[in-house]
Amino acid sequence: MSQTHQISQCIYGICKAVLFCSSAVLVLVAPTITELPGSKLLAQNVVSQNLDAASFFQQGVMRYHRKDLQGAEFAFRQALQIDPKIASARNYLGSMMLQQNRLDAAVQEYTEAIRLNPNLGESYYNLGLALHKQGQAEAAITTYRQALIINPALADAQYNLGLALYEKGRLYEAIAAYQQAINLDGNNANAYFNLAIALQEQGKLEEAIAAYRQALKLNPDNAVAYNNMGSLQALQGQTSEAIATYQAAISRIPKNAEAYYNLGVAFYNQGEFQKASSAFRRARNQYREQGKIQQAEKVEQLMQQVAQMQQPKQPQISQAATGSQGETNTPDTSTQERVNPEEVPFSWKPIPASLQ
Repeated sequence: MSQTHQISQCIYGICKAVLFCSSAVLVLVAPTITELPGSKLLAQNVVSQNLDAASFFQQGVMRYHRKDLQGAEFAFRQALQIDPKIASARNYLGSMMLQQNRLDAAVQEYTEAIRLNPNLGESYYNLGLALHKQGQAEAAITTYRQALIINPALADAQYNLGLALYEKGRLYEAIAAYQQAINLDGNNANAYFNLAIALQEQGKLEEAIAAYRQALKLNPDNAVAYNNMGSLQALQGQTSEAIATYQAAISRIPKNAEAYYNLGVAFYNQGEFQKASSAFRRARNQYREQGKIQQAEKVEQLMQQVAQMQQPKQPQISQAATGSQGETNTPDTSTQERVNPEEVPFSWKPIPASLQ
């Protein structure tokens, strides 16, 4: 095996190790409580025939919207003490418990709201969210679907349904839910992003690329979407497009270490070692700044291997009897092996930012 071939093999091994270390992982984003259609009008509706109960409820709504949760809770409980059948007061209390991450209490309040008014779609939705945050994805799926039966226009319920289905490995159903969420709200960048991930896992790469592209159109600061889309383009043999995607990511997010790394891999596979080395150098520096020393060290090793690829070969004297001239001192890339684009890092985890 030639020295160049051995170096290529070493580069492949280092690339593979670095890629797994540099994969982006998204964490759960704390949800917010979305006011569903009509909920801001609750105070204008007749919630109780008892004037005192209705007055306390009105106070609770006003304090809730002013973020005075303690005052709002007191007012709602006063209303319920006078008239225990005010389902909307229970729904508001559940939302406050949810914001405070008191999940068991939230489930209890939403369940009671549904018992009082089985047609209160937003309570089913909110109960689904509380169950979802408790890790009860299957129960959340059932509850989200009940919310959608009552109100099919709840885009957030469709989005969260897709997320729960994805978590249970039910990709076809998750894709359908995300697509329906997009039909209801075409500006949901996270729905496009999560749809792309599900399509990606199904091997529908062109559709996934299209979904990533739409996600980036709506949210051009999604670094993971750039890297994933570029990686899929590389898998499709669209190296020039992948390079353009990584460069767009760097232009938008200059400290995107993974984009520099992936750009270096793409240049390496094109045999442009000088450009690859420059991209790897930037990736190494960014990893160092981020305190990711292990990744930086592995990229440093990769840079050393690429540097060896750029070194000129030693002249080889022909063994022919006539005695020929030495070979030209140029790098031997005839046996260069490509870095497998399948090893380029992906983030397979969907964004739950709209879990609300």
